[in-house]
Amino acid sequence: MRAVQYSKYGGGVDGLKHVEVPIPSPKKDEVLIKVEAASINPIDWKIQNGIARPFLPRKFPHIPGTDVAGEIVLVGSEVKRFRAGDKVVAVLGNGGALAEFAVAKEGSTVPRPPEISALEAAALPIAGLAAHQSITQHAGLKLDGSGPQVNVLVTAASGGVGTFAVQLAKLANAHVTATCGARNMDLVRSLGADEVLDYKTPEGKALKSPSDRKYDIIIHCTTNIPWSTFAANLTPKGKVVDTTPAFGTMMSVAVKKITCSKKKLILVFTAVKQEKLDFLVKLVKAGKVKPVIDSKYPLSKAGEAWSKSIDGHATGKILVEL
Repeated sequence: MRAVQYSKYGGGVDGLKHVEVPIPSPKKDEVLIKVEAASINPIDWKIQNGIARPFLPRKFPHIPGTDVAGEIVLVGSEVKRFRAGDKVVAVLGNGGALAEFAVAKEGSTVPRPPEISALEAAALPIAGLAAHQSITQHAGLKLDGSGPQVNVLVTAASGGVGTFAVQLAKLANAHVTATCGARNMDLVRSLGADEVLDYKTPEGKALKSPSDRKYDIIIHCTTNIPWSTFAANLTPKGKVVDTTPAFGTMMSVAVKKITCSKKKLILVFTAVKQEKLDFLVKLVKAGKVKPVIDSKYPLSKAGEAWSKSIDGHATGKILVEL
């Protein structure tokens, strides 16, 4: 099969090589998927850069990517839920998305209804799960809208996680303020944001709500915003839920625990749960959440997709279509 892989840490786009490799065989609890679409997440090239060294990748050469949609062609001996011919979306535990075929655990795979395209489905997993975990588990909001109305800020609201976070926060009946680039303000409003700030303006840099609200929750989907800027805009018991934690953020969490402030900083490490992914697929099928697709590339141009993700200005998700 055709695949894209890299053989050592670093190298960026130039480290990616187009190769022919054997089609993988599913273990007893796995399914083999003919990949129709895959999405690129920032964590994919961060792993190439060595962010999880020496734990990930588990070995070289490595085919990157975790989010795929496609059709099952073979099932392992103990697989119960699926059979050959089923359309699915899956999260791959050890990479492998940028290839014509990939293996996924049965427990990380969910059915894909015909109403959802392969591209929309592949856009969902990691970004959608990060947003869902941030809004429900960490922020404590109820997606049926039954909780009290709270004020939520979403930073980088036009990115992969941000576009989902805005939509999920609106399902939870939150008042949503969002930051993004000027060119994406109308899009973010169309996703449901009540107020939108251009992040390059003084108000945007200060995260200041146009209606002078303090935020109960900040879903932080970018980097390089100091705690002092958050603290100035939070309610006394407000929380920052950081979907892009780096070493500096971890140090900030340690400091927050030592100080007496009731304001909290929570780090998101996305957990892949089958029932949560299934729930997101059902929201898309019902028209309650819409994946935003920045661009799509054939596998032969996966390097261009990789480069666009590294550049950091995608609107929604970057996809590779097979």
